Amino acid sequence: MEPQMDMQQLFAAAQQMQEQLMNAQQALADTEVTGTAGGGLVKATVNGQGELMDLSIEAAAVDTDDAEETARTIADLVLAAVRDAYRSAEDLQQQQMGPFAAAMQGGGLPGIPGMPGGLDLPGGLDLSGLGIGAPPVPDDDEDEDT
Repeated sequence: MEPQMDMQQLFAAAQQMQEQLMNAQQALADTEVTGTAGGGLVKATVNGQGELMDLSIEAAAVDTDDAEETARTIADLVLAAVRDAYRSAEDLQQQQMGPFAAAMQGGGLPGIPGMPGGLDLPGGLDLSGLGIGAPPVPDDDEDEDT
């Protein structure tokens, strides 16, 4: 016979999980990651929610003798830097939100008898160990659907 689930316990656990989720979302909004291209000639900064916050282009990226080629090159570098920043933001999102997704898929809540799984979330969100600013890991399986 399975133990009776205490509804107060269930609500308290759900509230705790909601608070942790909100804290993780706020931490993502407050964290910025930077992507670069052209050896740092172009830098794009996005927050952990994927909002473009800043874009900078070094003067060395501009060739005043060939404006048309420079415009194409800068456009390519901007796209590459923004994509790099978005990949870093996506990695950050996975690190921060992954435990919540796993808990939802498993249907588990912590400390509730009769509820499988559970959340093993850290007490605080320490972003220093996330490798922010580290080069993103290449995604080799992008074209698997074809």
